[in-house]
Amino acid sequence: MVKASTYTVTALEDKVGMRVDRYLADAIEGLSRSRIQVLIAAGWVTVDGAVLGNASAKVRAGQRFHVDVPAAEPPRLVAEEIPLTVVYEDADVVVVDKPAGLVVHPASGHPAGTLVNALFAHCGDNLSGLCGVTRPGIVHRLDKDTSGLIVAAKNDRAHAGLSEQFAAHSLERAYQALVWGVPRPAKGEISGNVGRSPANRKKMAVLARGGKPALTRYKMRRRVGTMASLVECRLTTGRTHQIRVHMANIGCPVVGDPLYGGGKRRLRGRGRDFCDIAAAIQSQALHAYLLGFRHPGTGKTLRFQSKLPCYFNILMERLDVV
Repeated sequence: MVKASTYTVTALEDKVGMRVDRYLADAIEGLSRSRIQVLIAAGWVTVDGAVLGNASAKVRAGQRFHVDVPAAEPPRLVAEEIPLTVVYEDADVVVVDKPAGLVVHPASGHPAGTLVNALFAHCGDNLSGLCGVTRPGIVHRLDKDTSGLIVAAKNDRAHAGLSEQFAAHSLERAYQALVWGVPRPAKGEISGNVGRSPANRKKMAVLARGGKPALTRYKMRRRVGTMASLVECRLTTGRTHQIRVHMANIGCPVVGDPLYGGGKRRLRGRGRDFCDIAAAIQSQALHAYLLGFRHPGTGKTLRFQSKLPCYFNILMERLDVV
């Protein structure tokens, strides 16, 4: 990757104790705090000749920072004409209602056929190039089998503005989840650090040590038959698999969840009707139905809601009679 520009900043006494990311964002015009954080994570920031590894480190007097900003690379993605349900779009952002089964970003095992490939085709040249890579500006993700609302940035300003809101947890995000059992109490908070499970590296878990702090607020909407409940979950943090892990941790895993749903154990002692319904579930019943954020260009608050998808309603109808 080629450097586009370099900034050098020496910390003065009056900046001692500030977070490095905030200090550099204040000191360098045109670089937001979120962009500084991305550059630090990518190894493009040094302090006194050593690579800076922690955006939250405190500034000390006399420290000399070098910030390299890489030039944008040509896109490596292939544009694919994948149908999108666009809820809102302007010159800065695009809000999409993602179906279950669509991967958000290319990765090992999913090099194509993703939401990003679809956005690349949909947005054309209007792409965010934050941190030197030209790509649609994905600032948050949904699991492959989670449906619902997701926002992407179409330029660097929008990308940085949305990233700042996610870092500050100032966005409004709410999900509807169909879970096994009935949560007790019916309304509450689930906290506990979430990190990679030591027993299964493909799973996340609530950890007694390590991981990152996570908080989910939930509220039961209604009982669904005798076996399940419809629950609203609101995130104050955004950890990998957070809702799925937290709901499973209180004994109410998301229906259809292949990792945390209980699998065959849920079928033991159940009637034939219940087993037939459980066997027919092809996607986890988790839907990002509400998304609200401050527009990074206009400052106006935008708020969107998405109806539950058909598969979700059909599943609840079948469970209502069990």
